[in-house]
Amino acid sequence: MSSSTSDIQSPAVVQLDIHKVDKKTIEPYILMQRAANYLAGAMIFLQSNFLLERKLKPEDIKPRLLGHWGTCPGINLVYAHCTRLIKEKSLPMILVTGPGHGAPANLANLFLEHSITRYYSDYSYDRQGIERLLKGFSWPSGFPSHTNSEVPGQIHEGGELGYALAVSFGAVLDNPNLIATCVVGDGESETGPTATSWHAYKFIDPAVSGAVLPILHLNGYKISGPTLYGCMSTEELVALFTGYGYQVRIVGDHLDDIQQDMAVSMEWAIGEIQRIQKAAREDGGKNRIYRPRWPMLILRSPKGWTGPKEAHGKAIEGTYHAHQVPLPKAKQDDEELDKLQEWLQAYHPKQLFDERGQPVKAIQDCFPEDDLRMGMRKETHQGTYKPLELPDWKEFVYDKDGEQSSMDLAGAYLAKVIEKNRHSFRIFSPDELTSNKLTRVLDVTNRTMEWDRDLVGQGGQIIEVLSEHICQGLLQGYTLTGRTGLFPSYEAFLGIVTTMVIQYAKFLKLGQETLWKQPLPSLNYIESSTLWRQEHNGFSHQNPAFLNNLMNLKSNMIRIYLPPDGNCMLTTIDHCLKSTGYINLIVSAKNPTPIWLTSAAEVEEHCRAGVSVWPKYSTDGGKDPDVVLVGCGVETTYEVVAAAALLRRDCPELRVRVVNVTDLMVLGMTHSHRLVQNEFDAIFTPDKPIIFNFHGYPSAIKSLAYDRVDNRRMKVHGYNEEGTTTTPFQMLIDNGCSRYDIAIDALHSLSPKDTQEVAIKTRTLISNYRHDIHQHEKYSVATDVDPEDDLLKVFDCHR
Repeated sequence: MSSSTSDIQSPAVVQLDIHKVDKKTIEPYILMQRAANYLAGAMIFLQSNFLLERKLKPEDIKPRLLGHWGTCPGINLVYAHCTRLIKEKSLPMILVTGPGHGAPANLANLFLEHSITRYYSDYSYDRQGIERLLKGFSWPSGFPSHTNSEVPGQIHEGGELGYALAVSFGAVLDNPNLIATCVVGDGESETGPTATSWHAYKFIDPAVSGAVLPILHLNGYKISGPTLYGCMSTEELVALFTGYGYQVRIVGDHLDDIQQDMAVSMEWAIGEIQRIQKAAREDGGKNRIYRPRWPMLILRSPKGWTGPKEAHGKAIEGTYHAHQVPLPKAKQDDEELDKLQEWLQAYHPKQLFDERGQPVKAIQDCFPEDDLRMGMRKETHQGTYKPLELPDWKEFVYDKDGEQSSMDLAGAYLAKVIEKNRHSFRIFSPDELTSNKLTRVLDVTNRTMEWDRDLVGQGGQIIEVLSEHICQGLLQGYTLTGRTGLFPSYEAFLGIVTTMVIQYAKFLKLGQETLWKQPLPSLNYIESSTLWRQEHNGFSHQNPAFLNNLMNLKSNMIRIYLPPDGNCMLTTIDHCLKSTGYINLIVSAKNPTPIWLTSAAEVEEHCRAGVSVWPKYSTDGGKDPDVVLVGCGVETTYEVVAAAALLRRDCPELRVRVVNVTDLMVLGMTHSHRLVQNEFDAIFTPDKPIIFNFHGYPSAIKSLAYDRVDNRRMKVHGYNEEGTTTTPFQMLIDNGCSRYDIAIDALHSLSPKDTQEVAIKTRTLISNYRHDIHQHEKYSVATDVDPEDDLLKVFDCHR
């Protein structure tokens, strides 16, 4: 590796000769932009008279005007110049638009390049297709006002702003030839996720991954006021982005020259990308540039550029009034209707579309061959997915009695996954990999950090960054372009990306309903460092809410697993990495806990069913129980097994059935994994008391099972927002989830009429268990540790 620091520089705008590109070579692309601008504007307003073959009338205007015009002309400028370079250089390029509400621009260009017609035959490439496109925009059964997965070429919706950059960087990881041009709105740039995502290129190894070309679209305004970046001077902007590590080129200081400026700037940017990649890829990378400065463009154009200049004496173009619908009363107001006529006519639609309604030949000739068109890229319609080559999880099973860390066993398995899938599997993690006991993966790969001299060029498959938003964005981009990823996190902080995951789920749902889309690998999450073992970090680190948020999504899209031990963790993660089209959440534990199921056969059987009776921890194999004790989660299952041991020791007359739930969604009534009612009754009984000890909030279990079980016979224990810096067992006591709480509830639930022998003992046993709780509390306060646990000794006596 070269130690060159030639790319390090002081803040300065990159200077270029904008006349290097002949105007004539870009004239067809200017015409293409005019057509796209016309279609985008007409899309927002018109329900008839789509090519202005007569003067507009109020009845030509849609009754409900939806859409965002202000960003469209800038997107159209970028789209046209990307298309030019793709055709001239055969570039594999996709476009990610952060301003997802710029859908009219995306749709206009996709129609012009024939992509919409390719995937939707009813949008014919003629007058009829234009009419369908324009009228159907933001109309029932048409394309919505934001881009989504029904729109060709899209891997990012942009509804909730902030993630376009991270998604783009995820898309190019392990995609060495792909360039993702990313339009970032200046309103979007005010978000925290975007602010951190500017650093994501530092995870891009130019030897094995593609490149992102960020274009900050600086039009100065958001929905009703100026943007922060719009208020910054050129010097401030250049200093900021040079500090981030980019070479900065500003486009659009002079509108008269913006087309040539954009053409030259794009050529320069692609040249810089290729220079950096060539240095890393040729001659074994001996001329690799350390800390290369990747190019970025700042595009200045007026808000709503080429749109209506003013109405009712107020400026529109270049102000926030152009952000959404610039003439919102065009259907009722004569002045606005005239302004709309003047605006759309200024594009001269008769020069853009022939008598059949097709784009004129000069526009059609702008586009490259089909598979290079940005709306047809295989990466964007999931055409590149190949399943992982996975090791046999059974080889990692711990087949002896004892304790093991679920995450440590998972780490050994994942290390082998990495070895077998060097360019199609990555782990995206906050700074928690080692803390979460996945250290074994570092035996076979490195962390990726191209700005660290010890890690540069090492081909690491682990990305660690203290921004859950970046991890989520990278994971989404990586997954949506056909590769498989894993996102392990502290349980308390995975919820930071809740709204991102919800938006992705909606994107995924529509994609699955779109016939031309191919299968995608699932999004895979592991929650570790869970609330029950965050007693040392305190109350702030105790939050299982991400699980509840996933439960609110469409049931056929989510899978939530709580494997009770390390062996169940192995088969669960293996299953998740094989799956497609889901959002998988695994809730696990990093501390050593008992291995309850020691043979691969019983592990597979239990996890395939998702729930089962555990005979060896039950009375008489679980037959004819007086009470059913249910565990779901690592620590809470441990306490259920311990409660059963206590009751078998202290009250052998009581018949106890122990049940474990590892697939949470089997409890519901609508999920594809659901138990039918007779299966549910066979496991949980139709009439006996059920004491449920759950990892998270009790409300999750109640919402799943409320239609199945009379609440009077099911008591749910779980996290009740009680916590502090304390001992692990005290956390369980504080939330009513300890073995003593479960045993007490079991005894309280019994009918004296049916269990008279037990009823005689009930008062004494409950008093003793409450005394034990008090003694544990005194011990932990005095010693700062929990008493030694003799659970396994108890079971050794009763097996």
